[in-house]
Amino acid sequence: MEKGEVFISEKDGITFIRAKGNASFVCAPPLRELAKKLAAEPFGGLKIDLEECTWMDSTFMGMLAMLGLNAKKKNVPAEIWNASEQNEKLLCGLGLKKVFAFQNGEFGDASGTAAASNATTAESNARNVLDAHQTLMDIDEGNVQKFEKVVEFVKKDIDRMEQKKD
Repeated sequence: MEKGEVFISEKDGITFIRAKGNASFVCAPPLRELAKKLAAEPFGGLKIDLEECTWMDSTFMGMLAMLGLNAKKKNVPAEIWNASEQNEKLLCGLGLKKVFAFQNGEFGDASGTAAASNATTAESNARNVLDAHQTLMDIDEGNVQKFEKVVEFVKKDIDRMEQKKD
């Protein structure tokens, strides 16, 4: 499986993200941090290029949903560019068309440096998975049935980790 990478940059108030390879929960930490930052600060829009993204898991898609919801709440444009037919179908199937416009064409020169996935703990990974899947359930009612068991399992897992700390 090809390792996924996420590149993040900002230009003229627009946040640009490029995903390459297999975008999974491993790519989630920098996107979660970005979602927190964008929720707290004004920004002019969001553009995400998936041209080189070969695969996505639900945690990565949930992080995209978080970003898209932030843009919607601030009434700024959010666009996904150059998604393969398969990736667009996955995203639309989870309701992300409610928060993103889908575009094809030249994405432009918004290359950023690879966003480092700082060392994460099992608990922080579990919280990323939980937040991502809860967001997917929030964005579309049809996702509740798809992800309620995942959310239930991860909550129990987090509870076990917290009990071990005590």
